[in-house]
Amino acid sequence: MTTTSDLFSPIQLGPFELPHRVAMAPLTRTRTGPTRTPGEMNARYYAQRASAALIIAEATSISPEANGYPETPGIYTDEQVAGWKLVTDAVHEAGGRIFLQLWHVGRISLPCYQPDGRAPGAPSPIKPEGEHFTFEGRVPFVTPRELTEAEIAEIVNDFGEATRRAREAGFDGVELHGANTYLIEQFLHPGTNQRTDGYGGSVEARARFLFEVVQAACDAWSPEHVGLRVSPQSRYFGGSQELREETYAHVADGLSGKGLAYLHVLENTHQLEEDVALLPMIRARFDGVLIANSEYDKEIGERAVRQGLADMIAYGKLFISNPDLPLRFEADAPLAEWDRATFYGTTEVGYTDYPMMSE
Repeated sequence: MTTTSDLFSPIQLGPFELPHRVAMAPLTRTRTGPTRTPGEMNARYYAQRASAALIIAEATSISPEANGYPETPGIYTDEQVAGWKLVTDAVHEAGGRIFLQLWHVGRISLPCYQPDGRAPGAPSPIKPEGEHFTFEGRVPFVTPRELTEAEIAEIVNDFGEATRRAREAGFDGVELHGANTYLIEQFLHPGTNQRTDGYGGSVEARARFLFEVVQAACDAWSPEHVGLRVSPQSRYFGGSQELREETYAHVADGLSGKGLAYLHVLENTHQLEEDVALLPMIRARFDGVLIANSEYDKEIGERAVRQGLADMIAYGKLFISNPDLPLRFEADAPLAEWDRATFYGTTEVGYTDYPMMSE
């Protein structure tokens, strides 16, 4: 690929030399059916987007208890592994690289998504604000139950087992979902973690679960095949904003030197006041590849890479409607608009039917 800007210079990510720095962000699309098993339609969707330097596949549940939305994928059964193998084979045949985002939603679930029908588990029994999404409409959240230390240990083990299954399914690596107020982030913040044991209280205790999950994934594969996503600015479902800088400084410091594939930060400094943004602080503390993501366009992404704020930029919605987004960026071609009404669904409409630039 011809280098036209810093965004299109090659980069080493773990063992992989990537041709440019435009990544595809993980995007929940609710199109794996009631068994949460990917199939041929999902393989076509991802293969169409293989011009991304790196595809980060959609959030995927590590266990039945980790589920929180309808028809999102899993990686805890042999059938799901086989389904994901269809996807990874298709992406690799098209010349792409693909990581799998591993997910546990914690309190952002409902009894109807839990295998035993009881309240979902969380760090503390604090009910999320607002209502939750189902195919039947919005429904109120429930108060979660507090996870026991034994259950926490089981979930850490589930992340490790999911990492092993992702490797078996042919992925190039995994991304641990520590963002958007799901379980890992629920442990991080005092507004959702009011525990008095070894997993709550101080910033070190609140970050303990995150570091245990990272270690479990690294033990199951190797650090250079493991990434982590965080969202310092998230306010979803009443997420806490307390002690943000202290918390994410500790996380960035603790991840440095581990040899991880990358740290993926959901923040765009262009949208924030200078004294609010944490991306520059994280950049200064983390010694590995940093991916930035949050409503970037080509110009802002190029600027962030040139300024050294990020090494790669992950694009989300733009990849939905522009399957060959890097090629369009490089050619300064017009971008197709997405249809928000088809972001979530069960068919190919709004999924695999967006045309390539050449079409």
